[in-house]
Amino acid sequence: MTTRPWDLPAPEPSPGSLPAVLGLDRAALRALAMEWGEPSFRGDQIFEGLYRHRWDTWASFSILPGTFRTRLQEGRPIGLPEIVESVPSTDGSTKHVFRLADGLRVEGVHMPYRDRSTLCLSSQVGCAMGCTFCATGSMGIGRNLDAGEIVGQVLAMLRRHGGSPASPVNLVFMGMGEPLHNLDHVLRAFRILSDPRGLAISPRRITVSTSGLVPGIRALGSHHPRPRLAVSLNATTDAQRSRTMPVNRVWNLEALGECLGAFPLQRGERITLEYVLLRGLSDGLEDGRRLAAFAKRFPSKVNLIPFNATESDPRMADFQPPEESRIGELCRILSDSGLTVSVRRSRGQDVAGACGQLVRKRGFRA
Repeated sequence: MTTRPWDLPAPEPSPGSLPAVLGLDRAALRALAMEWGEPSFRGDQIFEGLYRHRWDTWASFSILPGTFRTRLQEGRPIGLPEIVESVPSTDGSTKHVFRLADGLRVEGVHMPYRDRSTLCLSSQVGCAMGCTFCATGSMGIGRNLDAGEIVGQVLAMLRRHGGSPASPVNLVFMGMGEPLHNLDHVLRAFRILSDPRGLAISPRRITVSTSGLVPGIRALGSHHPRPRLAVSLNATTDAQRSRTMPVNRVWNLEALGECLGAFPLQRGERITLEYVLLRGLSDGLEDGRRLAAFAKRFPSKVNLIPFNATESDPRMADFQPPEESRIGELCRILSDSGLTVSVRRSRGQDVAGACGQLVRKRGFRA
């Protein structure tokens, strides 16, 4: 049997000789404090300093005894990823490149709105899923990000762009990687990000997007609390979906629909179906009717995403965005079926920061 890239765990991060503190939850930080002869509440103070106050150097932790602070400075780095490149878009969003401790790089996007900000996060270096319309898929898989590297993207972008800790922040795991291929680390990061004594981001404001990794969807549904679920659907027939998304050759539309129908939803919760519109391939009127039928099998809302081209990727040469008139026709089909539908005008297209455009063109370290 052929081994598929997502059948095997992605390579794990290799901690250095001084493991970072970022990514440890309150229980782990209390244990660390006690291990070093301090009362457990010192761990809570570290947690609040890292995530509520967003301190990024041990010198800022004046609430800690000087001797303990010195030991931390000498023995445990905080581990905040370094922003090594920031590319602003004309629409106000900014694509950031983060250098990790081992030199590998990932990308994330800060998108400001009038009443909130949205941060697009990466969960892996590269991606194993191989979707042909997504630039990240051309990289292959490098390794998983650990919880600290995920949380660090949030802290680094919030520090760079300012804003009150109390202002609403939405987090979307729609950057590099398949989040459900790295579920353990993603959930550890989720627990830290949503902890009321830290960043206190509501679980309702955190969304993970999957290409349709059915075992991962089932595993996510067993956790409470958990992030919201979005599914990248992108085709309404198995023939077309298998052409652009290799995962469909293993878990086809029927298997995916059954899994989503059984996904445990809270009151008022809906699954988001993300649907990339490819001219002549997935934007037909029959596609719209089939999409409506699929979406009505469970509580859902549909997010139409006009294709974002990446000129440097030859795999995408045959893909084009749809005509504007066709987008309107599909919206009418879906809304007439009683569905909530929106069109995502992806932010950051001019800096290759939009959906499907995040890629390190010269390798994982470039």
